[in-house]
Amino acid sequence: MRHSIPCTAVLILAAALAAHAAQAAPRPAQDQFPPDFVPTGQQMFKQYCAACHGLNAKGRGPARAALKVPAADLTTLAKRHGGEFPTDYVTNILRFGPGVSAHGSSDMPTWGAIFQYMDNYNRATVEKRIKNLTDYIATLQEK
Repeated sequence: MRHSIPCTAVLILAAALAAHAAQAAPRPAQDQFPPDFVPTGQQMFKQYCAACHGLNAKGRGPARAALKVPAADLTTLAKRHGGEFPTDYVTNILRFGPGVSAHGSSDMPTWGAIFQYMDNYNRATVEKRIKNLTDYIATLQEK
């Protein structure tokens, strides 16, 4: 009987430690995205661009009043570039920022740098984000 009390105590302690370890171990959430997940261009536009450019991309978002220079109407990019959507131009603005002459103001964030930070400097993921966003903006062009 003398041996049964210490053995029981050891078993209880071991069970308690195992239960604690199981609770303390981070469990991957089933609703988490994989590390290389890239949202659609439409999702990113709503999240990052619509505040200034508006959901319809006409440049009339709710943050418009706070901008030094009004946000551009993104639906007329093709029209303003000879009828062709300026993919390289939009890609470069998203990646490197607007610059003063390209956008009229430095109010617009440099999304390339922000995406690099968000995506832990994964170049392929950043490029995919910019491509998705550029491709979505291309679909918004006036006919």
